[in-house]
Amino acid sequence: MANWNEPRTTQPGFGSVPRAGGAVVFDEGLRRHMLSIYNYMTSGVLLTGIVALLTANSGLALTFATGPMRWIVALAPLAIVFAMSFGANKFSKTTLQAMYWGFAFLMGLSLSTIFLIYTGGSIAVTFFATAAAFAGLSLWGYTTDKDLSAMGKFLLMGVIGLIVASVINMFVGSAPLMYAISFIGVLIFAGLTAYDTQKLKEQYAQLRGTEWAGKAIVLGALTLYLDFINMFLFLLRFMGNSRS
Repeated sequence: MANWNEPRTTQPGFGSVPRAGGAVVFDEGLRRHMLSIYNYMTSGVLLTGIVALLTANSGLALTFATGPMRWIVALAPLAIVFAMSFGANKFSKTTLQAMYWGFAFLMGLSLSTIFLIYTGGSIAVTFFATAAAFAGLSLWGYTTDKDLSAMGKFLLMGVIGLIVASVINMFVGSAPLMYAISFIGVLIFAGLTAYDTQKLKEQYAQLRGTEWAGKAIVLGALTLYLDFINMFLFLLRFMGNSRS
């Protein structure tokens, strides 16, 4: 095990209170672990945003909004998410990293189409509002002593309900239903942000020192990335100003 992960061996003086060296090392390791997850997640979101903005400014967004390319840029990121989630045991950390960056890039191509619908100013305002909400919710999930596992099961069921409702509304085309889905979607992914943060924090105790620790950083970043992007997209339906 690396030296930075070893407790100090200096003997305490007579009458001094021994320090809980193991606890200090664990806390430091946990902070580094979570910081790595946040760095990956933030870098992925920034890559997506830059690619989306450049694609929109180049005029290629319209290509990705219509025709066969629409389905390619929409389904390719989903395929990568499933591959990373269910094939993590087969992939190395390096492979998972490459898949994560590829996913973030493809999401940028897909999300470039929102610039065809909403004004750039309203997209920026919604992005920063989402970032502020995400930071607060993730901090609460990291620091709270409340067990959020029961809430997590309820929220995951809610995600399934959102998918079903969204598919139905593709055929119905109801504006009130769309806003209802968006409102519930914001609440669900806000809750998932706190729940997933707590879950990632708790996983560290089981994974530290194992080969899975590196993979967990990439997969954890993917989880928080999805929470952020989904909350952003649902919130954009309320805060976004239409170009038409």
